[in-house]
Amino acid sequence: MQKNGLAEFSVILAVAKHQGFRRAATELDMSVSAVSNAVSGLESRLGVRLFHRTTRSVSLTEAGQRFVSRAEPAVRQLLDAMDEASSDDTQLSGTLRINSSLGAALMVFAPVFRRFTERFPAISLDIVTEGRRVDIVSEGFDAGIRPDSRLPQDMIAVPLIREIPLVVVAAAGYFGQTAPPQFPADLRQFSCIRSRLPGGLPSGWHFCQNAQSFTLDVSGPLILDSPQLMLEAVRQRCGIAQVPLWYVEEDIHAGKLVSVLGDYAATLPGVSLYYTGRRHIPAALKALITIIHEVNDEQIR
Repeated sequence: MQKNGLAEFSVILAVAKHQGFRRAATELDMSVSAVSNAVSGLESRLGVRLFHRTTRSVSLTEAGQRFVSRAEPAVRQLLDAMDEASSDDTQLSGTLRINSSLGAALMVFAPVFRRFTERFPAISLDIVTEGRRVDIVSEGFDAGIRPDSRLPQDMIAVPLIREIPLVVVAAAGYFGQTAPPQFPADLRQFSCIRSRLPGGLPSGWHFCQNAQSFTLDVSGPLILDSPQLMLEAVRQRCGIAQVPLWYVEEDIHAGKLVSVLGDYAATLPGVSLYYTGRRHIPAALKALITIIHEVNDEQIR
């Protein structure tokens, strides 16, 4: 729920953003009638209509546009100030619900679980992983995490990982007496374990040569949508795979996997957290972002 004294302003901003009462009500955890009453009440006290209303749409009047442009930054600053004044990090509590693709969740959260739970033991971190596009507002999530190429356009994005290095790997001894691929085109002679795009099609493999990126279609008997399954298939010598470097780096150093085509290594766009809502970052979400950045900075060093 919104903080006392700011509820009506937050309602106006949410209705303006969504151009409707129902989605604003979902975002604010209010009933549609309560949102409508809040808008009507403020309009009555101001003596001016802020929204045009029809059975099909809601849009700002000219006066409403002026009001929103002035009120939005002020409300955001007030909410941030109230969070900072009232939220001692050690006393943060509640449930933080995050929706993420599986690959992004493994990359972002696996290194931070222990630090986050030790520093904020009263916060329950509820992470749901799935590949489909999710409306985090209507489904009750505080934030989502997706690759930058798949971020919803109407959300506030916070970069977490700038880019994702890729590597082509095989099990140690997989090539035997066969020469490993020297060029991307050589992959046509090998069984490649492919991943599936969110739309359902197998993904091509990404390479870079002379600062030019390109994608190569590969073939093989396995198409998998889980990095764990891909790695298990590689370990069982079912073929070679292209995966994020972070996911196999320890196995490469341990000699369990070998990497090939390093001269053509490419990167994918990074990963960001995105959120909507009160137009500011809730204290618990801000704490999570801080720890993710701490861990990322330490890994870079």
